[in-house]
Amino acid sequence: MHAGDGAWQYIGTRTGASAWRGGRENRYMRQTLNSVSRRALLQGSAAAALPFVAATQSAAQQDRPNFLWLTWEDIGPHLHCCGDDYSTTPNMDRLARRGCVYDNVWASAPVCAPARTAIITGVCPTSTGAEHMRSMSPMPSGWKMFPGYLREAGYYCTNNGKEDYNLEKPAGTWDVTAGGTGGSLEFNPALGHWRNRKGGQPFFAVFNDLTTHESQVFRSASNQKLVHDPAKAWLADFQPDTAEMRRDWAQYHDLLSTEDTRQQARLDELEKDGLLDNTIIMVTSDHGCGVARYKRMPYDSGLHVPLIVVFPDKYRHLAPKDYTPGGHSDRLIGTIDLAPTLLSLAGIKSPDFYHGRAFAGQYQAAPREYLHGMRGRMDERYDLMRSTRDKRYVYIRNYNPHKIYGQHVQFAWNLPSTPVWERLYKDGKLNAPQTYFWETKPSEELYDLQTDRSEVKNLANSSPHKTILERFRKEHHEYEVAVKDVGLLPEGEIHARAAGSTPYEMGHDPKKFPVERILAAADLAASRQPGVTTQLEAAMQDSDSGVRYWGVMGVLIRGEEEVRRTRAGLQKALTDVSPHVRIAAGEALGRYGSEQDLKAALNLLIGLADSEKNNSYIAIHALNAIDALGKKASTLKQQVAELATVDKKSPARVNGEYTTNLVNWLKAML
Repeated sequence: MHAGDGAWQYIGTRTGASAWRGGRENRYMRQTLNSVSRRALLQGSAAAALPFVAATQSAAQQDRPNFLWLTWEDIGPHLHCCGDDYSTTPNMDRLARRGCVYDNVWASAPVCAPARTAIITGVCPTSTGAEHMRSMSPMPSGWKMFPGYLREAGYYCTNNGKEDYNLEKPAGTWDVTAGGTGGSLEFNPALGHWRNRKGGQPFFAVFNDLTTHESQVFRSASNQKLVHDPAKAWLADFQPDTAEMRRDWAQYHDLLSTEDTRQQARLDELEKDGLLDNTIIMVTSDHGCGVARYKRMPYDSGLHVPLIVVFPDKYRHLAPKDYTPGGHSDRLIGTIDLAPTLLSLAGIKSPDFYHGRAFAGQYQAAPREYLHGMRGRMDERYDLMRSTRDKRYVYIRNYNPHKIYGQHVQFAWNLPSTPVWERLYKDGKLNAPQTYFWETKPSEELYDLQTDRSEVKNLANSSPHKTILERFRKEHHEYEVAVKDVGLLPEGEIHARAAGSTPYEMGHDPKKFPVERILAAADLAASRQPGVTTQLEAAMQDSDSGVRYWGVMGVLIRGEEEVRRTRAGLQKALTDVSPHVRIAAGEALGRYGSEQDLKAALNLLIGLADSEKNNSYIAIHALNAIDALGKKASTLKQQVAELATVDKKSPARVNGEYTTNLVNWLKAML
């Protein structure tokens, strides 16, 4: 450490192994308890028998806090202390009475991999090419994931649970990590625990429990011992009232209670080791609840996560002004802010490239006015949504409004309530707003969270809200330009342009990624504004393939009449140098063109749907276009069955599973 401003300076790499909105307010949790013993607050399940590490620290080390993260999977603000009266989480409620509950916290994405990537890097995943589910991109040379900076400052960093990052992890990120994309429900201290550190060494310990993951809700249909009464479950206005939906919610809340007990074990261990007074505790989730129209959707319902922060008295001076023990704060926080906050609490200034802002510690920033979220490829299905919120409103920009919200994702359809919900829609047995999930999207959405908890009353066309809409449009545009949202390009185009470099660096090179021009083309395309044929045709002839792509997409989004007017330009686009421009043109002509156009489109799309001959990104795009043609593509059924679904050139995370899912889906549907 170099003396001076008190910050830890980077002196080389250490050796070693690599409302929910608060929902309904709970008056009980609003009361500050003036006198509660530490033992009473943290008592719970018995601590596991683990080797004891003495907590003797030098004076210098004692100046730096330890950090304990208890990370839940796939939960929204559904802890009892967050205002969910249906929930039973007594251990987290006790912990919350010691600390502060933050009621306005968003993940960067409504699904695990991009959300976790934002947490570990402090950088927006749309800026690093990491927005798509289980993708993989390199980081610029010299970047670290934030535990790497903590380790340089002497911290012992462990991650007991999954990682699931969409960026290549630098060596030395963790001292110990379980890693991978899944995990076990059985706790294993050998996979990461502060007790394995050197005596007196400050630590950052993450415990990621799989108990509440979406996959565990899948068992609701067979669970004969539900503790929570399904009849008492609260359903959002967009959810049909079915037995399956109620059982899924009951199962989810049972899992919350189970994990509440499991996470308490770590708190018991912390107390046993005499570390409560030296450890800042944070409890949160990777993203929102794991049921349909929550998970994978960038509404408040899919991005809103709980956050409990506990500062012991010793480190109370590091807490933000809005921190009130036993209380709640309405401060806007993104989980992207966790990385800079941990560094700030350790006396480390964040790298300049961070998008996250520290909300506590030596380098804490001013409170945010807005939070931002996104939706990209979810497993095998492409979509493009961007969302922005302040303390009251949520704004969503849909760049693929011609696609329905509820695209079929094989894994997600294991949730018992989802196929039942879909069947009711197809049978015509639902009314709005339960129908919305199965329909195409408006170009813009605006919701008032104070009056519309379920986010179903779209105010985008409301005259009294015009000024608010314009404010959010401006914030959205400025953010897109500031982060250089490379997700405006097709996934395969991102990696093609970034060849030999990284998506982040490509996005910050105006010659490779003219963000203003591409964003303008995307905004026009997705607007559904009529009378813009001339502008779309001009975009289709632009020198940049990203602009050409959005020119074609603007035609596809507008449908049959626009395809008829621009047919010559679309036919030319079938031979574009960019395969993604060709795919978009093929879908447009296949869906809305002549029989001759359909034949040309089918020949093009089946040729691009082979992973081995192209790559996985191109194949996923082409297979989705074939699916969009429906029965018009039935003549391709045998050829689809013979497609290669593995591409050895593409990263393992995108190689095989998603293309196989699409091929199997098409074999059943064509």
